[in-house]
Amino acid sequence: MENGIDKESGSMLFSEEELIEVSGLKKGGDFVEVTCGCTSHRYGDAVGKLRVFSNGHLEITCECTPGCNEDKLTPAAFEKHSGRETARKWKNNVWLIVKGEKVPLSKTAFLKYYNQASKNGNGIHKAHGGRVCHRDEFVRCNRCKKERRFRLRTKEECRIHHDALADVNWKCSDILYDRHFRRCSSIYDYLGGMDMNMFFDIPEYVSD
Repeated sequence: MENGIDKESGSMLFSEEELIEVSGLKKGGDFVEVTCGCTSHRYGDAVGKLRVFSNGHLEITCECTPGCNEDKLTPAAFEKHSGRETARKWKNNVWLIVKGEKVPLSKTAFLKYYNQASKNGNGIHKAHGGRVCHRDEFVRCNRCKKERRFRLRTKEECRIHHDALADVNWKCSDILYDRHFRRCSSIYDYLGGMDMNMFFDIPEYVSD
């Protein structure tokens, strides 16, 4: 059992009925692979291979162009990579080809393990094999007590966040990338999103 879900072979993940006429079907050790895609009105169809794992993990290898090296993408990252204009709706925007027609992922059986893992809170933020998929994190300023956002997309960004987290005296003026957010009086977080602390009565201090 892995993450509270019985680990199954690819041949046992879905019934034959659920796999009828799904294009690009391939069964692996603990996954099923199918052809997927996402359509941009500007760039057209971006096609890829979706792998559905028994632990709920979804992984896409992009094949939008012969030279594309993007693999192990989350569906949300694939949606963004495709240039889809109305992003953040990957369950509807990413499609499979079933009986020759594009069918939204949300209308197929291929999300049942993802939904089960999400409902149970089991490992949805970990990639297959245990690799952590970092989300944005926050560090509280020691002076104004506001929380500032840190991106965690690269090793350097992770290092900066870890250094800030380890510094008990960390303050807004220690932000490295954007001088606009180095003042405690800024009502925006590190990435420019609205700081919810602006709605509370918190004393303002101006950092050095």
